[in-house]
Amino acid sequence: MIDNIPLIDAHVHAARLPTLRESWKDWSERYGRNVPLTELYDEQGTIVPAKLDAYFERQGVDVALVLAEYSPKVTLIQPIEDLVPLAAYNPKRFRLIANLNPHYHYPLVAELERQRALGAVALKLYPVHGGFSANDRELYPAYAYCERERLAVVVHCGTSVFAGSSNAYADPMALEDVVRDFPDLTIVLAPGGRGWWYDAAAFMTLQ
Repeated sequence: MIDNIPLIDAHVHAARLPTLRESWKDWSERYGRNVPLTELYDEQGTIVPAKLDAYFERQGVDVALVLAEYSPKVTLIQPIEDLVPLAAYNPKRFRLIANLNPHYHYPLVAELERQRALGAVALKLYPVHGGFSANDRELYPAYAYCERERLAVVVHCGTSVFAGSSNAYADPMALEDVVRDFPDLTIVLAPGGRGWWYDAAAFMTLQ
């Protein structure tokens, strides 16, 4: 808590190590030097819920939004099923975020409903990792579902350094069509235009 306001970590990747490319592991070692990764995993490379829960407790994090990802070209597949034990261990702290990839899932709404049944409280899209545009019409049924169900959609809006990423898909302008066509849909731009789109992302959110 900070001044009685819950501290939320809105971007947590707690994937099983065997599901990750070596480039992801290299990235985490380079930029996560202060995170005791080796202490949080068991011998099979799976997060130990009690240890991760204790780690966030020490960090003062009240709620952690934990992300699934289905991006076989870039980071491989980190299925939501691997995250369920975290939410089961401490549902007050761990909240699961679904993921859809129109090149991998079909039909999208049925898959989203399946992930919601496992505990997902929002949806995240990774255009740069999945190789699709945020305004791809194949996503529209999922957008309509989220608008109707009041389910927030988090869109990766910013560059990625992982091999195989398509940074052209990070342009927030692709969401202009989505905002127009789904005016009551809650959209979160994350990480807010990192790279050369900060101004565009900020302008869109302020309109």
